[in-house]
Amino acid sequence: MKEAILLVRTFDPRQVIISLGSHIVTGYSDGTFISIEPGGDGIVKKVGCDGEVGRGMDPDRTATMTLTLLLVSPSVGFCHEQYIRDQNTHGEGTFPVLVKDLKGGLVFSADTAWVVTPPTREFDKEMPDREIQIDCGDSTWEGDNW
Repeated sequence: MKEAILLVRTFDPRQVIISLGSHIVTGYSDGTFISIEPGGDGIVKKVGCDGEVGRGMDPDRTATMTLTLLLVSPSVGFCHEQYIRDQNTHGEGTFPVLVKDLKGGLVFSADTAWVVTPPTREFDKEMPDREIQIDCGDSTWEGDNW
């Protein structure tokens, strides 16, 4: 009988590329630097009084992405500019999003995304992070590490 060979896999946060339009995000915070939460309810069930079960497929394919960046990240400024542009042009500050793990992990993309609101501004000697919330329209998820 053959022994199972366990593969060693490596995650390297420097190999995670996040692009907002043509802008490549830099200045990731230490710790969780990106969080992507799907919208909608996914697949829901309903059970009748007689035990009959039905399933409903939620068509919502939107997502909310939260970037946690260093205060000095140029991406903070980019996101602020996009938010201001969206406000001043009544909707022309959208951009496509792509998140790719170059080591072969998750790929997330959306053709249309936008900055929801400017981040809370805090200042102290330890340089607090900035959290930027980005809403995404119809989104695509690929990969096996979710």
